[in-house]
Amino acid sequence: MPLRGSPGAADWGRRLAAHLLLLLPLLSCAVRASEITFELPDNAKQCFYEEIAQGTKCTLEFQVITGGHYDVDCRLEDPDGIVLYKEMKKQYDSFTFTASRNGTYKFCFSNEFSTFTHKTVYFDFQVGEDPPLFPSENRVTALTQMESACVSIHEALKSVIDYQTHFRLREAQGRSRAEDLNTRVAYWSIGEAIILLVVSVGQVFLLKSFFSDKRTTTTRVGS
Repeated sequence: MPLRGSPGAADWGRRLAAHLLLLLPLLSCAVRASEITFELPDNAKQCFYEEIAQGTKCTLEFQVITGGHYDVDCRLEDPDGIVLYKEMKKQYDSFTFTASRNGTYKFCFSNEFSTFTHKTVYFDFQVGEDPPLFPSENRVTALTQMESACVSIHEALKSVIDYQTHFRLREAQGRSRAEDLNTRVAYWSIGEAIILLVVSVGQVFLLKSFFSDKRTTTTRVGS
């Protein structure tokens, strides 16, 4: 006698797998975002522009990966030039706002306060919110068990992507710090070796001068 409910469970698994196949393309077109890592030279300023419709929710997140004290100045302006966000010498930060009007929004990263240090900056600018995973997700009736599972998996995958991005940034920053420390230790070791060599040679010549014979010259004065 077959187990009751086993055909339904197998059918549920097949339908869930089909929904997951439909889920993968939706992950790539969820929200319009700009994710860029760029070089910011010393005494330089880099600006980016984004066309945003009124009422759109946006999020700007940035982090300095390499260079100096890992800090930059960040400034965000609306189409009228009104400053929405301004921070000085920040290593990382996140800012969320809702566009008050249509137009081109500008956000700039500045390294003008640095005279010699070159920086590498990462930022993620998200415009808008994720569309519903299913066209009928906002309907009055409740989601089915498969749809709820797909929505949960979708949210979990987005969290995994965010965690992976942050871990990659931390790994890059840690590697940069380690390489910088290794360079400093190498230069310090070379300097110590040169100083030790100079001191050793100086001591050899100094000791040699102590044991060398000093010839005296006598002058006979005739009467």
